[in-house]
Amino acid sequence: MIAMTYEGSSIDPSKPSIARVYDYLLGGKDNYAVDREIGDVFKRDLPGSVAIAFANRAALTRAVGEIVRTTGIQQFIDLGSGLPTADNVHQVAQRHAPDARVVYVDIDPQVLVHGRALLEKDDRTRVVAVDVRNPEGIRTHPDTMRLIDFTRPVAVMFSAILHHVNDDEDPAGIVRYWRENVPSGSYFFVSHFRSGDNPETQEAEKVLQQTFGRGRWRTDAEIASLLDGLEILDPGVVPAPLWRPDQTETPWNNSGERQLTVWEHLIAAALARKP
Repeated sequence: MIAMTYEGSSIDPSKPSIARVYDYLLGGKDNYAVDREIGDVFKRDLPGSVAIAFANRAALTRAVGEIVRTTGIQQFIDLGSGLPTADNVHQVAQRHAPDARVVYVDIDPQVLVHGRALLEKDDRTRVVAVDVRNPEGIRTHPDTMRLIDFTRPVAVMFSAILHHVNDDEDPAGIVRYWRENVPSGSYFFVSHFRSGDNPETQEAEKVLQQTFGRGRWRTDAEIASLLDGLEILDPGVVPAPLWRPDQTETPWNNSGERQLTVWEHLIAAALARKP
């Protein structure tokens, strides 16, 4: 998740950051009291909501591994990457393809500090400080141009970022830009808050809007529309735990179906290919 701030701004421990709240929910330590206060609203008032963060991270990990294994793509652009955690995109990709290259994109000051420190000795990975709403600036950034060969297929990862782009900021236009500027055979992964039309959705959306001024739940049809012009691959837009799940995960019922909590239904995932 991404905090909509700008490069050069200092870390402000008095203001909550989406990236740091997400880090707290995942059990990380790169957060402040103000972030934990927001995170505790979810933990205390919306019990079970932390499953959203874990379901999203697990789906991202599966997607990266599958893209490398099944397509041979070895270059990734991770938009709104958030704070480093276990199984980052470059770590998963490089387990399968040691030469895989990753450009992380974020503008949260703390994400930049931690990300650059983590990647200092990895010449195949860089953190680019450009707002996700400025795709041209991301694509033409010197680090992006150095690592990514746009004549070959690219994997563009929108993990838990487009729901932080409000409708008037044209999230579909952001995806369309990338679709138009990568070659055929490129892949797009999206995970997104999924509207459940229930009290849990409404309360979680309210917390995010009141705190950050952004946080837009969308229906499956709205999420699919963000991928217009792309071929959405099986199983389509589905709750993240059901997106090509690891069969060793539990719980499963006797019919072989994954039993989801109401919260696990509230994050969707999809993988699409540019024809």
